[in-house]
Amino acid sequence: MESFIQNFDWTPYRREKFFSGHTRTLNMVLWVRRCFLVLLIITFLVSNGFTQKKSEVEENLLSKIRLPEGFRIDVFAQQILDARQITLGKGRVLYAGTRKRGVVYRIEDRDGDWKADRVQIILKGLHMPNGVAYRNGALYIAEVHRILRIVNVDQVPEEKPRVEIVYDKLPDKRHHGWKYIKFGPDGWLYIPVGVPCNICEPDPGSLFGTITRLNVETGELDIVARGVRNSVGFDWAPDTNELWFTDNGRDWLGDDQPPDELNRVRKFGLHFGYPYCHGTSLPDPEYGKGHSCSEFEPPAKELGPHVASLGMIFYRGKQFPKEYRGGIFIAEHGSWNRKVPIGYRVMFLKREKNRILSYEPFAEGWLQGRKKWGRPVDILELPDGSILVSDDFGGRIYRITREGGGT
Repeated sequence: MESFIQNFDWTPYRREKFFSGHTRTLNMVLWVRRCFLVLLIITFLVSNGFTQKKSEVEENLLSKIRLPEGFRIDVFAQQILDARQITLGKGRVLYAGTRKRGVVYRIEDRDGDWKADRVQIILKGLHMPNGVAYRNGALYIAEVHRILRIVNVDQVPEEKPRVEIVYDKLPDKRHHGWKYIKFGPDGWLYIPVGVPCNICEPDPGSLFGTITRLNVETGELDIVARGVRNSVGFDWAPDTNELWFTDNGRDWLGDDQPPDELNRVRKFGLHFGYPYCHGTSLPDPEYGKGHSCSEFEPPAKELGPHVASLGMIFYRGKQFPKEYRGGIFIAEHGSWNRKVPIGYRVMFLKREKNRILSYEPFAEGWLQGRKKWGRPVDILELPDGSILVSDDFGGRIYRITREGGGT
């Protein structure tokens, strides 16, 4: 750029020619045009340098992520601040909820290169709209106290979509009040209701500490499971259609207990132990008196202590190798008060029917020593068998692929 400015012909703009009748007018026009050209060149060079620098920073961060051999991670979308649950709409349109920002994003990949090229906020001013689910052309959004719906969300005016209230009788407590939602094989919308505390005994007549399901057409609400402290992720086993869910363990029992849990709902109405029993056999020091852990449904797998296990999916695709099919991916958001941080990774659990055979890191590196630069929240499988991972701390959505596809 310095060489360009030094070698540029500035003769037409000398003061003596600038103030001489028609010559002044002509030179003014030329001056404006050439200045505009110079501005364009400068803008291009600066923009190109910025893009290159941003790309280098992005590649440097992604190089910290450790994956099994043959897998690759890329940024699908960035500047998705506070990205939480994600759901796939029509085509390559993604929707993302948020917990703190109160907005819902629409993220579009218009040219099919698996990179988002348009991001817009379609709703704002909401109360912790963490959960989003797409079904039959409508987008469902979970606030703390109610479920909203945008009908024909793919065709709505971009400026102000019409929002319907589907259900507004959920508790309004903020503590563990953010919701994760998903439609089940039965067509009902499943909605967990976390407890409004670290450790307390919910009123048996309340919805706290439950997983519920809602008929979005009639408004009927059923309780599916009780004794659930705070579930922010679940899915249905492809071979049995049974509901499995993650649950976050209580705090302040030490760095190494209690475990988070992966649970299986083998039938409706089961109690999964909270607040009386944690994990398989750890009675609560305050509420466990007078109870045996054998009274409650044990977890299918004890997860790491304080890892904050959130979104989970059963892998159904064919892009990843055969050993991943039917297994479980879990996003571990990461501990917040443990002396030695743990989590901040995506785990894979190999499964054989109802037994978990292994629990191993699949993608890790968002935690470097004690410093975090990302926190996985949710996982979504795409139609091609790749998976997306949302990150509310880094404001990104990543795409993980298998080079060469599955075998």
